[in-house]
Amino acid sequence: MKKIAIFVLFVVTVGAPGTAFAYVGPGAGLSLLGALWALVAAIATALIFVLAWPIRRMMRRRRAQSSTRATDGQATLNSDHEAREKNRAG
Repeated sequence: MKKIAIFVLFVVTVGAPGTAFAYVGPGAGLSLLGALWALVAAIATALIFVLAWPIRRMMRRRRAQSSTRATDGQATLNSDHEAREKNRAG
């Protein structure tokens, strides 16, 4: 029974609001808000970059594949052109 009474007394003591003799001026309050804003912005930016990474990678792969195809097509056109030139000259 004594343990329960001590626990109840502890909960009431901790849970009861007390008078705080403190003052947070506008400078400290704005500093706190600025720090919180920077923290939120940093976390949001990190999440955006992590979520955008697979999309950027997919776009780079598609761009690389299309440039490889274009280069292969250009090489084929160049070899066809060279073959025609040889036939005309020969």
